Amino acid sequence: MYIFSFNLNYTEIIIILSVALLTGMSKTGVQGAGMLSVPLLAMVFGGQLSSGVILPMLVIADVFGVWYYHRHASWRHLKILFPWAALGVVAGTVLGKFIDDAVFKLIMASTIIASVVIMLWLEHTNPDKVPKQKSFAVATGIAGGFTSMVGNLAGSVMSVYLLAIRLPKNVYIGTTAWFFLVVNWFKVPFHVFAWHTITWNTVLLDVLVLPVILLGAWLGIFIVRQLTDKMYRWFIIVMTLIAAAGMLI
Repeated sequence: MYIFSFNLNYTEIIIILSVALLTGMSKTGVQGAGMLSVPLLAMVFGGQLSSGVILPMLVIADVFGVWYYHRHASWRHLKILFPWAALGVVAGTVLGKFIDDAVFKLIMASTIIASVVIMLWLEHTNPDKVPKQKSFAVATGIAGGFTSMVGNLAGSVMSVYLLAIRLPKNVYIGTTAWFFLVVNWFKVPFHVFAWHTITWNTVLLDVLVLPVILLGAWLGIFIVRQLTDKMYRWFIIVMTLIAAAGMLI
């Protein structure tokens, strides 16, 4: 079936709709859902092209996430993260041209698995031992920008940082929402003019699944409302574990 120049079978259409749902959920608090969507979409479009297909979905969902959680962001941390994330995006743009699909998948799996290990360590260590220096935020910003550009996987990197600094549930989600709204909009020109992975056809495809993205956003809000702060921390870890397992299958 041809949809905006893409020749898609019914299985691929179901995958795209699932990714739209997961993307919406990820922007209203169900962080691991976004990590699941990356390898799923790569199955349909391949590595680099899938990152361009999903970016407009993310931008749409980011707006909804910020609209709902904008009051809860920690701007003290965001002001440190933003400039370094921009540097990471530029580095990812340059180096991403030399990454084929096999290496792309390896980067995705390694990023998620390493994040899971660090998250589990954070839950079983003395909070006083967790690094809180500015250098930790700088490293997170660069890694977040790079992994966001190369594979839209900054969610796992940001989860490590925000869990480490022990933000409350709503502040965690609001800070994440603002971070990705700014970073994802910043990435758009690089995808359009450097990688050529965003075209009119990819944008039209993403607009077509807009209702599913909004449904996912609503589901994310509903799920998060049921969780306490402690439950939410473990929910993020479990969802990331599921994403890591999906990468290894």
